[in-house]
Amino acid sequence: MLDRLFVTSDASSAHPVPSTSPASQGTVRTLARLIPFARPAMPRLALGMVAALAAGVVTLCIPLVLESLIDGPLASGDIAQIWAAGGLVLGLGVAEAVFIALRRWLVLTPGTVVEASMRNALFAHLQRLPVAFHDRWQSGQLLSRAVSDLGLIRRWLSFGLVLLVVNVVTVVIGAVVLFTWSPVLGAVFLVMCLPIWVIGFRFEKSYSVLARRGQDQSGDLATAVEESVHGIRVLKAFGRGPFALARFRVQADQLRSTEESKARAVAGILRWLVMLPDLAFALCLLAGVWLAADGQLSVGELFAFFATAAILRFPLESVGFLLSMTFDTRTAVDRYFEVMDAPVSIDDPEDPARPFAPRGATGALRFRGVRFRYPDAGRSEPALLDGVDLDVRPGETMALVGLTGSGKTTLTALVTRFHDVDAGRIELDGVDIRDLTLEQLRTEVAMAFEDATLFSASVRHNVLLGRPELDERGAEGERVLDEALRIAQADFVDELPEGRDTEVGEEGLSLSGGQRQRLALARAVAAAPSVLVMDDPLSALDVDTETRVTAELRTRLRGTTALVVAHRPSTVALADRVALLDGGRVAAVGTHAELMAASARYRAVLSSLDDEAGDEAARAGRSSAPDTGRLASHVDDEEGRR
Repeated sequence: MLDRLFVTSDASSAHPVPSTSPASQGTVRTLARLIPFARPAMPRLALGMVAALAAGVVTLCIPLVLESLIDGPLASGDIAQIWAAGGLVLGLGVAEAVFIALRRWLVLTPGTVVEASMRNALFAHLQRLPVAFHDRWQSGQLLSRAVSDLGLIRRWLSFGLVLLVVNVVTVVIGAVVLFTWSPVLGAVFLVMCLPIWVIGFRFEKSYSVLARRGQDQSGDLATAVEESVHGIRVLKAFGRGPFALARFRVQADQLRSTEESKARAVAGILRWLVMLPDLAFALCLLAGVWLAADGQLSVGELFAFFATAAILRFPLESVGFLLSMTFDTRTAVDRYFEVMDAPVSIDDPEDPARPFAPRGATGALRFRGVRFRYPDAGRSEPALLDGVDLDVRPGETMALVGLTGSGKTTLTALVTRFHDVDAGRIELDGVDIRDLTLEQLRTEVAMAFEDATLFSASVRHNVLLGRPELDERGAEGERVLDEALRIAQADFVDELPEGRDTEVGEEGLSLSGGQRQRLALARAVAAAPSVLVMDDPLSALDVDTETRVTAELRTRLRGTTALVVAHRPSTVALADRVALLDGGRVAAVGTHAELMAASARYRAVLSSLDDEAGDEAARAGRSSAPDTGRLASHVDDEEGRR
């Protein structure tokens, strides 16, 4: 069974199904979605096209000079005119080189500007999208869209689009020139080249599917690498490296197979792109010799015709790779806008309520008929929260107690609008939190999670993350940092190589679990919120450290409303009152002593938590775990001291 977790046979199922398949709308219509981003760059791109077109026109002028040279000076033997014609050809060659250099200078910078603006817009949108979106999408898929897809779009704008437009125009102008010399040869050449466009349209249908599959598989592969790197400790601990490698090989082989199919498709169209012009050259040569022998075409005109046809060969042959690049880009645009089109279901209200003073809410928190059910839950499953009513008084510490899966963590996530309630309302100081801006709500409410996540930055930056208005190295910043570290018992940071300026590494994995939790708790405390939500943030601490942190928190939480998820019995000691979640509702509220005396269900749930705490103690090598009676005595003693 575990092997199946590491080896998947169908990588395409690992990413969300796009709302729009690659073939559901035309290439031009899809690429047109880039216009809002590309509009500032369009003037320089247009000038680049003009420069490239000028280079093409100059190149087409060279056969005209050669025609005059062959039929004139070379036929008459006038040396002076030969040198003049040679100088003119040299001048045209230099002019072509200048226009090509100008084209490159004009188009390179705009493409990078468009790429940067699209990447910034994508990142900003990802920050606004709800947690439910990120739960569904793999990080590797998002990363591939932000890096490889946008890089492909940049290269197409700076190179593919310009050459595609210019080469098509060059072929049209060249065909007109060919007809002016000989309608017969021009018609033969054109008829032989028409199948190229038919083949190109057929190529689009097959290649677009392969391009989409390859880019999705590339995202799956990026996810596999990221998961393996982040989970390297688990893989090593359980010796599952070979299975992770097997999974990677399967996905890498799938991507290789797709890329080989793409290469075969490109090779197939290139075969025709090379063969048809060569066949056209051969037929035109036979017809041209016959026309020249019959006096209908001069030697100079015949030479100029083939020189022009040779110039048109690259624009014709480039159709293959330009089409493949365009279809790859069309797929990249589809993938980019799959994310950008994702709705922001949790956003600021159109008419926000009057804001509190900064961190000025009293912290009165009310749940009124709160109902919530995860969107991906089975239809037969009942709502996880089904009519929760709870009042948390300003400055009060309320513990949430319930069996695993009762919805404790989900209820706390609703307070910061990680999800929105399906029915009912949550109020902060009498204001529905949906009437507050997200910035204001998340300034007033801070969270400390059990699974502590730190960023690749200094300890100082991680702790003061919720106080952007502070100068991290200013006097007030140092004071807040000192207090937060002291409350979280995180004095270990001063022993780190660079103290508080030590970079903690990606996700803080260079620190122990307890150290990460203490820094995450310090971050929540430093935010100075009106409401502090804690989801068992002390689970990785030893007994002595937990006791010291609990004592500091009890002092710090005076005046701060706290909602604490009690996954362990010791957490109940923090609370002024306890709420029992059962059956999707608050079954009972009161002090620990009151609930112990009046609620059999509360005693049963607390006993279950006590058993879990005993298991944790045993796993940690502790000599014994407290029983329910000792827990009750411990909590009652804490209440007596308060």
